[in-house]
Amino acid sequence: MQSDNTSQLTAYPPLPEGLRRSNYIRLRTFIWLRWAAVFGQLTALFVAERYYNLQFEVGLFYLVVGASVLANLVAMFIFPLSRRLSERENFFMVLFDLLQLGVLLFLSGGLNNPFSVLIVGPVAVSAAVFSTRSTIILGLITLVIVSGLTQFYFPLRTEQGFIIRIPDIFMFGTWAAVVIAVVFLGVYVRRIALDANAMSEAFQAAQLALSREQKLTDLGGVVAAAAHELGTPLATIKLVSSELLDEFPEGSELREDIELIAQQADRCRDILRSMGRTGKDDIYMRQAPVATVVQDAASPHTDRGKAIHFSEESVDGTPQPEIYRKPEIIHGLRNLVQNAVDFSRANVWVETVWSSENVTVRIQDDGGGYPPGLIGRIGDPFMRRRSNAQTRAKQTAYEGMGLGLFIAKTLLERSGAELNFTNGPDAADTTGTGPHRSGALVVVRWNAADVQVDTSAGRTPLGQNKPITT
Repeated sequence: MQSDNTSQLTAYPPLPEGLRRSNYIRLRTFIWLRWAAVFGQLTALFVAERYYNLQFEVGLFYLVVGASVLANLVAMFIFPLSRRLSERENFFMVLFDLLQLGVLLFLSGGLNNPFSVLIVGPVAVSAAVFSTRSTIILGLITLVIVSGLTQFYFPLRTEQGFIIRIPDIFMFGTWAAVVIAVVFLGVYVRRIALDANAMSEAFQAAQLALSREQKLTDLGGVVAAAAHELGTPLATIKLVSSELLDEFPEGSELREDIELIAQQADRCRDILRSMGRTGKDDIYMRQAPVATVVQDAASPHTDRGKAIHFSEESVDGTPQPEIYRKPEIIHGLRNLVQNAVDFSRANVWVETVWSSENVTVRIQDDGGGYPPGLIGRIGDPFMRRRSNAQTRAKQTAYEGMGLGLFIAKTLLERSGAELNFTNGPDAADTTGTGPHRSGALVVVRWNAADVQVDTSAGRTPLGQNKPITT
């Protein structure tokens, strides 16, 4: 099965669900939201009592609102307002507000009170930031409270003592509407929050990968510059030490020291020559033939026990174009080749095809291919908790399939590429002894104008270096 390997990017296991979002909430946020709720509750009480002359348990109402005020004051004076609350603390904060709202509705007519729809709010907040377990618990508590408020509540009375009560059919409708709102909004907000959170984390990982590639490129430039600048003084040291050797006889102590200096100068020369090659490969060759760039991207995986077959072809006879060595292209192709090598049996094919209009790279292996049910979702960050990933791997021999391919797809699309994921024509055929392209196939296609070097200003390739002749 086809997957991806991103261990080089994620040295630590992902945080458990809930810790990724709920730990971001500050105590200050809950305190200000609770003050706003207290102000709204007192305003509603004042308007109902003074303007509409409704009769209800005012003393108990003030007592319940006072509990929220007291909780806020305690939190403000005991804990710093900038404190980040844990999942457990956030859960109990929302649970307190939910129970407080339930008691207020109990004291003011139950579901006959039009403000009963506000009881959906805590569940929506929970679905957005808490774990699934906490959201389910709060949702069940909300359903119990709503169901209880249909039968048990202090009635609202007018100034003349008449009880304000909606017909039973409207009572049932209100109950059903609140229940449906709790379930629907909980699921809806939960799905949106999970997708947004997964996409955010995946984009951060992609940015991390690109930043790492850029740092390596910058480091190569520093190395190349150092090799260039140190070359001349080392050559001088070598020349002077060679001349000094002629001044001292064999076996003398000073001659041995001079020979040691010459040997160490040669060693420094070899080190700098190697470092200079690496640096120039990354920084001075800003452009290279497309096949060379593809081979450079795949080079870290050529010695991993799998045969990588490179081929290049022109569709319409045009010369091989030179493209810019962008970190996005290098790292994206490297991830795709790594993915193919990891899940191939023995062979990986990397084909580079170009024309006057397009540049295409096809990467295919002889493995089992992508699971058919997931081909349409390849490239999405399927971020799951570790236990789920392990269970899924045991059931389907398939693990990952998310972050690595997402990073490759994001980076390559950033360079202007279009990616297509599919299986080979004989993906189901695993028989035969010879290499056959039965596995996953990735086609990366650019418009030639988006990646090839601009030659409009008369720029031409430098060509091969020629030795200096005298």
